[in-house]
Amino acid sequence: MGWFTDLFGNVQEWLFNAVAQPLLFSMGMANFLEDGYQATAWLLAGVIQIIVLLAIIGPLQRWRPVEPVTDRATIRTDILYTLIHRLGVFRVVLFFTLEPWFDELFGILRAAGYGTFHLDQIWPGVTDNAIVSFLIYLVVFDFVAYWTHRGQHHVEWWWRLHSLHHAQRQMTMWSDNRNHLADDVINDVIVVLVAQLIGVAPGQFVALVAFTQLSESFQHANLRLSFGRIGEYLWVSPRFHRVHHSIGIGHESLKNEQTVLGGHNFGVLLPWWDVLFGTANFQQRYDPTGIRDQVEANRDYGRGFWSQQWVGLKRLFGKA
Repeated sequence: MGWFTDLFGNVQEWLFNAVAQPLLFSMGMANFLEDGYQATAWLLAGVIQIIVLLAIIGPLQRWRPVEPVTDRATIRTDILYTLIHRLGVFRVVLFFTLEPWFDELFGILRAAGYGTFHLDQIWPGVTDNAIVSFLIYLVVFDFVAYWTHRGQHHVEWWWRLHSLHHAQRQMTMWSDNRNHLADDVINDVIVVLVAQLIGVAPGQFVALVAFTQLSESFQHANLRLSFGRIGEYLWVSPRFHRVHHSIGIGHESLKNEQTVLGGHNFGVLLPWWDVLFGTANFQQRYDPTGIRDQVEANRDYGRGFWSQQWVGLKRLFGKA
């Protein structure tokens, strides 16, 4: 991995010196140079993800699709979501809105004597091995993501936002970032707080998020693929995650013979958590995706980006 890290660092430095730094100086924002350097890492990681999507996952979808593509308009909207998130637009907005609050909060904690805790320093020698350190943080983040995801499905008001993600009837590699922006803000707040609490370095944080996002794009692909009898228990596959999006399975559970919010296969990267906490469904099935009320009640979740965001807000307050 050393060669890739060096290449990434060299390209990031060039991008910062050639584009970001002159732009910040011209806008009178020289005090944001350090943040601008970090932003180039997010942009570069996003560009790499888009290239992988187009060069690898896209051909795989065409090779073994679960279903034919019949609604390209809704996929184009998903592409817009992906570009907004992967190329850093969403993070720039967060930087100018929530970042000052985070800085204030963590500044108060440091002033009170609560220094940053580094999880990977618990085990001697781990900090000298970047891969082991990366894997430790990856497992911790995935554990948090599992419970966050379960919250999105079990907490009524949160599901009203998260349901936009499940309303996609034509699921593809572009569907991962199809979320209500308010839902994304909640998720990002949780992730940033956890990252600060366990001491993830900024560069490592970018790598963790980018790696997770790329895996999630693969899981959402319109791809008839299972990882086999053993592999299905090691990493979330497109088949495993499609069950999570299946109508009447992924977002519903039975309790006392009544249908309630819930579902199966909440794991983001690792299916271990679903196995451990009893939410796994390993049936070899590829069902239609969506939400039951779309089929039974023709409920509208919006078509374009802005209509989806507006309908999501109305649904949150019980108006849609």
